Amino acid sequence: MAAFRTGPIVHREAAGILLTFWRVKKHARERGDRSRKQDRRLAVLYEDDAVIALDKPAGLAAVPVEGSDAPSAWSLLGAKLKPRRQRVFVVHRIDRFTSGILLFAKTLPDRDALVRQFLAHTPVRQYLAVIRGHLAAREGTLVHYLRRAGMFQKPAAESDPLAARAELRYSVERSLRDASLVRVTLVTGLQNQIRVQFSAMGHPVIGDRKYHPAEASERRIARVALHSTHLQFLHPRSGETVSVDCELPPDFQSLLRALSPPARAPR
Repeated sequence: MAAFRTGPIVHREAAGILLTFWRVKKHARERGDRSRKQDRRLAVLYEDDAVIALDKPAGLAAVPVEGSDAPSAWSLLGAKLKPRRQRVFVVHRIDRFTSGILLFAKTLPDRDALVRQFLAHTPVRQYLAVIRGHLAAREGTLVHYLRRAGMFQKPAAESDPLAARAELRYSVERSLRDASLVRVTLVTGLQNQIRVQFSAMGHPVIGDRKYHPAEASERRIARVALHSTHLQFLHPRSGETVSVDCELPPDFQSLLRALSPPARAPR
């Protein structure tokens, strides 16, 4: 199987579910420069004949947004692969203002095989998040029941017939000044799950204005401090384990530096 790799780190993995195939919109000439600029930011973390994993920058939508002609990772990648006569199929999504690993398939059978994995919650999906405060336990499991309300997910009772179970595991990677860097492993994969669950615990993700309006005053990062850092899945053709890792972007690293405790002076 031919494969080539560029970008920060290489392995194999994925996360999420979407059964819809979106058609690429043609961008008008006046939007060409914007598309080309964002295309240069689409670093490829892993690619072969069946799949391609990107390092999606924060602020770029994963797929086209209805009613908007703004570029998306899907449409930009589709335009990039078109000269090779290759197509792009959505496997999963990550939030627009979340950065990191985003996986696509190149054929419909490969997409279907990957989606079945995500429906079974077998891929390993890990994120790094900076949350407010310090958790009582340095590692643990969070379980909530979430109900969709428009564009939001709301905590609900387990008995609510419209609620879905949300589960994740976390470990504290680093204690910061009034904040913590946590590694999150998704057990389920609901939209906005990490943000909602930590907000419900009283530890919102820094910069998450959607679920914690007070974060609008945050100036050290201009988006939610959430990054898809590791993805592992079975290759849709070979069945081999593929792992993909993605380094933290500059704005996330800058936030960590700003929140790091001052170094102790040597005695």
